[in-house]
Amino acid sequence: MSMGGIGGIGAIDGGRIEAMIAQLKAAAAKPGGGVEAGAPAQPAGKVDFADALKASLEQVSANQIEAGELGKRFTAGDNAVSLSDAMIAMQKASIGFQATVQVRNKLVSAYHEIMNMQV
Repeated sequence: MSMGGIGGIGAIDGGRIEAMIAQLKAAAAKPGGGVEAGAPAQPAGKVDFADALKASLEQVSANQIEAGELGKRFTAGDNAVSLSDAMIAMQKASIGFQATVQVRNKLVSAYHEIMNMQV
């Protein structure tokens, strides 16, 4: 996967944001997608943003933990883990984290714009 599509440090294009939103919707649409036992059922087709965001953050965290474990196993000399597997997992975790930071930045920016609106 090439990093050439990123214009600069911290820059993210609209296509990546749309892809992340699609992933959030897909994660939220999974059966049991973040709905806890005993929680009221929501109508089909309605996506709760908080649940989608939580699922996305949990996935990013899981990717970071997996990358760390693969890195430790490779460093310890585990023959089942190749350098390319460890590096790819680390890059996936890094890209996921960067995308999450960009989403957070957009949310904070939107919050500030809403708070500065005249009522």
